[in-house]
Amino acid sequence: MAAPFKLLHESTALGTIQPYFLLATTFLIILLKHLLKGNQGRNRKLNLPPGPSKLPIIGNLHQLGNMPHLSLAQLSQKFGPIIHLQLGEIPTVVVASARTAKEVLKTHDLALASRPQIFSAKHLFYNCTDIVFSPYGAYWRHIRKICTLEVLSVKRVDSYSFIRQEEVARLVHRIAEPYPGTVNLSKMIGIYANEIVCRATFGRGFTEGGEYDKHGFQNMLDEYQELLGGLSLGDFFPSMEWIHMITGMKSRLENTFRRFDCFFNEVIEEHLNSKKKKGDHQDLLDVLLESKNKDVSDMPLTMDNIKAIILDMFAAGTDTNFITLEWGMTELVMNPRIMKKAQDEVRSIVGDRRNVLEDDLPQMKYLKAVIKEIFRLHPPVPVLVPRESMEEITIDGYVIPAKTRFFVNAWAIGRDPETWKNPEKFEPERFMESNIDFKGQDFELLPFGAGRRSCPAIAFATVSVELALAQLLYSFDWELPQGIQAKDLDLSEVFGITMHKISNLVVVAKPYIP
Repeated sequence: MAAPFKLLHESTALGTIQPYFLLATTFLIILLKHLLKGNQGRNRKLNLPPGPSKLPIIGNLHQLGNMPHLSLAQLSQKFGPIIHLQLGEIPTVVVASARTAKEVLKTHDLALASRPQIFSAKHLFYNCTDIVFSPYGAYWRHIRKICTLEVLSVKRVDSYSFIRQEEVARLVHRIAEPYPGTVNLSKMIGIYANEIVCRATFGRGFTEGGEYDKHGFQNMLDEYQELLGGLSLGDFFPSMEWIHMITGMKSRLENTFRRFDCFFNEVIEEHLNSKKKKGDHQDLLDVLLESKNKDVSDMPLTMDNIKAIILDMFAAGTDTNFITLEWGMTELVMNPRIMKKAQDEVRSIVGDRRNVLEDDLPQMKYLKAVIKEIFRLHPPVPVLVPRESMEEITIDGYVIPAKTRFFVNAWAIGRDPETWKNPEKFEPERFMESNIDFKGQDFELLPFGAGRRSCPAIAFATVSVELALAQLLYSFDWELPQGIQAKDLDLSEVFGITMHKISNLVVVAKPYIP
């Protein structure tokens, strides 16, 4: 019975309150509510998907563990590609195959286009008025249209090519400095990912003059990632949100929210007071502020709406680029044959020019296969942001009622032996003769989701990762530090809304001279 309460990782903030007393009190209250509720709402028996037996009150919470994507994958292996769980008060369906994911993300895309109201998202994203967590409706359609047509259009993404080129050059310079010593590649990639998003979103970077550390960006992003992705007991018992006050979760959320809010207020004030002229290059915040000023719809954007949207871009954009590049370099360092094959391709295309251009990228077929393989084995969001059914639907003959939470286990789908040969092996060659892509049309590979709620920043993320990885392969020959072998690397992860490696990747980067 102790396992489910691992979910209460925020209990370290309880201070002098005894954890066991808190848990016992909470359990008794839940039990009382359960007994009073009785059999209400059980007038008809639905043909639900199969799943494990559940305990009273907590249902299947005890089976999630500390790494839910792994636990859910194991349950899917036992019960099938679509399973039903009762997570506290929340009826939940988990899909773990390309076929069932297609049912959720395409066949029933509209019925499953909404989001559950996660406690942490409500507090961090200005009452869920961002793109990712906003419930489906007129407001979400409005901001999605703005972001798709104006903020993250292909033309707009192309206009930031000079930023990507400059930041990749700075990344190369930072990595080259410590040679022949070692370099903390994870840290260097983290700075690149943050700077490229900050410059595109806010018009300037924050590494110069110690601003990155002054604002405490890394701590803010770490806290954001943990709070948003951590499984908190209160989220599975929505009728008892007061639990978050006792555990300290609410105060952590409020503190993190204030830090982000103060930072956003500063950069918005800078933009409102800027001397930019018409025709000057616009960053994403400029575009949003302009959209606000000329918005004549029934629901014009507020400043809080804009801050919610830029939090999506700032935090999610930094995280996904960082995770993909860090895991990519880790896999390549561990697989020297694949590293050399990718380097040979990049260097043959770039030649003596030394700088990879975005126009070079379409020719790099093997590099693109490498990136697909990274996404397959290490999707940045292992379990896609949950959806919630707005009406009763039928999948595989199973009847699933409205207000059911849906999880798509992208991590399990990427390792499904029914789809992939040698699924645990890093093998980019599997994509050289395959048309499978990650743009949302092939449900075997879902790093950015699919359907209405897919990530609108896919074009921005793809070119940012491709250009950086190509330049790293061109500019350096990579080795592990003396005495360290691939088998010695710590590949363990920490679960959150995104999936970070726990340990930094430290390597020797020898500059390549053509």
